[in-house]
Amino acid sequence: MTEPAIADPGMGTVHHLDDHRPTPPDTTDPVVNLVKAPATEPTTPPPAVQQVSRIVRTGRAVRRVATHDRTRSTARFTVRHGMYVVGGGRIVARRAWEGRTASRYERMLRAAEAAGNLELATEWEERLSRFRAARHQRRMDLLSAPVKAAKGAAAAAGLTAGGLLVLGIFLAIANKNFADLATPTLALIELVRWIVVVITVVWGPLVTLGPWAGLLALWGVGRHQQAAPQWVLPARSADAGAPITPSVVVTALRDLGIAPLRAAVKEMGDAGAAMLGPIRIAGCGVEVDVTLPSGVATNEVQGRRRKLAENLARHEHEVFITIPQAARTVRLWVADSGALDEPIGPSPLLTDTTLTADYAKGRAPWGQDLRGDAALISLYQRHFLITGLSNQGKTAALRALALWLALDARVEFRIADLKGVGDWGMFDGLATVLIQGPTDDHVIEATEMLEGLVKEMERRIQAPPGTVFTPLIGIVDEAQVAFMCPVVDKKKRPYGGSKATSRYFMAARKIHNQGRAVDVLLYEGTQDPTDQNLPKLVREGAHTRASLALGTESQARMALGDKAVDGGAAPNLLRPGLDKGTVVVASDGIKIPAGQAAITVRTHYISTDDAAVVADRAKALRDGVTTLTGIDHGEERDPLADIMTVLGDTSRVLTQDVLKRLAALSEDAYGEWSFLDLKRVLDGTGAEPYKSDGRMTIARERLARHLANRDTGGSASAAE
Repeated sequence: MTEPAIADPGMGTVHHLDDHRPTPPDTTDPVVNLVKAPATEPTTPPPAVQQVSRIVRTGRAVRRVATHDRTRSTARFTVRHGMYVVGGGRIVARRAWEGRTASRYERMLRAAEAAGNLELATEWEERLSRFRAARHQRRMDLLSAPVKAAKGAAAAAGLTAGGLLVLGIFLAIANKNFADLATPTLALIELVRWIVVVITVVWGPLVTLGPWAGLLALWGVGRHQQAAPQWVLPARSADAGAPITPSVVVTALRDLGIAPLRAAVKEMGDAGAAMLGPIRIAGCGVEVDVTLPSGVATNEVQGRRRKLAENLARHEHEVFITIPQAARTVRLWVADSGALDEPIGPSPLLTDTTLTADYAKGRAPWGQDLRGDAALISLYQRHFLITGLSNQGKTAALRALALWLALDARVEFRIADLKGVGDWGMFDGLATVLIQGPTDDHVIEATEMLEGLVKEMERRIQAPPGTVFTPLIGIVDEAQVAFMCPVVDKKKRPYGGSKATSRYFMAARKIHNQGRAVDVLLYEGTQDPTDQNLPKLVREGAHTRASLALGTESQARMALGDKAVDGGAAPNLLRPGLDKGTVVVASDGIKIPAGQAAITVRTHYISTDDAAVVADRAKALRDGVTTLTGIDHGEERDPLADIMTVLGDTSRVLTQDVLKRLAALSEDAYGEWSFLDLKRVLDGTGAEPYKSDGRMTIARERLARHLANRDTGGSASAAE
């Protein structure tokens, strides 16, 4: 047989496969051979490479299909409804088991004991005893049931046969036919036959549809109870505002993302009920104490307030977490959905025109706490500080307290409104001093007003023991304007600032230190508390500290102090604009629930017009008050005339002696004068101080000549 041959593409010759003869040497010119050689066909990728590429493409396609939104939705739908059936079966089985056993009574008994409710525990114990007695009676009745059933069946058969026979006799007599005697019995037999026929016809479909109907019933139970994993359940909004029950609270705590808490709840035989105290109605919400298991800190729960609120189907501002006195316990207050967005009623200052105030023994009706109870605050010998962001109701909240105090005719007010838009205008005729304006000049007057309070405080302190003083209240609204004022006085002392050289700062500190003892008090309102516009020593000098909405936790700590914030106070979580007038208060002058460091109060809003009405009632209680719109610096003096007076008949007097004589003449006007002040007054008069024998001197003749030639029609200070 001839062997197959192949062609050599490079040589153009033919070889046999079994030809082992040596191949003659290639003498072809390589260059020519390269030119003549045909192009090499592209190589086909190995099958393995093709297979790998196909696997990769298949895997990508599978992954794309598996991660597609429609696939994931379909998978969740399938798992959800499948778990409805499984969960429904579990629920029905548990109900059946609890219906036949005492497990439900025992569970409720354990929960009542864990909650410390002995009365409820006793009630469940009595129910358990009655259930066990009834179950024992049923079991005893089952022993005699067969005998009773046999007797009942025999009696029923006899009665039925007798009844049919009597009925047949009546028919036979009526029809005069003896055969009708068996007609009722035959009719009963025919009825039984038809019943058997009907059962035979429908039995097959019932057997086929029965299991499906059972599964449908289980599915309905599971769907109603949402017995499926959370990740497959559809997004729901219908549960917003749902009632707060023990199971809801425990589930919300379990799902906070705190591993020790979740593990502890799973291990508890009562499903976490032991952690909860009684759920109490508290105003427009409910309150419950939660004793945390070992390994869970209270601040971990506080730090997850938003998640806890969402787990409870509430907004963050509707859940408050405080720390009571009991160890390892948090107190949850959960508002009814939307309740905090409803306005509270008007102030008693508006509704009760006969209302009066008592500074020492009374309490101002400021608003309502979250429970809906009246929030009454004592202002007796307590310095007051209120802070908050701009336009949150700070002035209205502070003014409401001042209006109540104004109804006590003994109280004197000195007010500096450094906003100056008329918010305190109704106190014209009530306050002895009313400064209104935001300029540096107004800050200077406000500072001098505080310094006047200091002088009055020092006078009272030095009064004889037993002296009774009327309350003196200094109010500075927008106090941050004073602290930020850059103006300095003639002695280079700044009016603003937080250092010991600041006149406003030092006056406020002096009042805080000793004013309370003699009923000289300082109320301040300020925006956006920081170390620059509300120094630490000033804010810590206030006995009552309140804050409206703030931006950060650090500001909340400046406003209320670390203790209040660590105890759960969170004005930084109030909603700016939506929670206007809502303040968080830290003070011993207001009733705070035991174990809490602060309380949240929704203050009554009193408009400017309504405030004027209340102020008019307060004015009617007084004999009349003259309100100064600036600080009275004493009588107006003529420095040049006073210098001429102290010179007397002496022709020349040393400037040092002139200063001493002026101070003796008027301590208030000249007590702090220096040589520079004296020189400033005499400049341009021709009587300037000059040196005589190496010492500065003032000549009487020169000053007399200037006074004689001075325009007497001008002001007394024209020469200045």
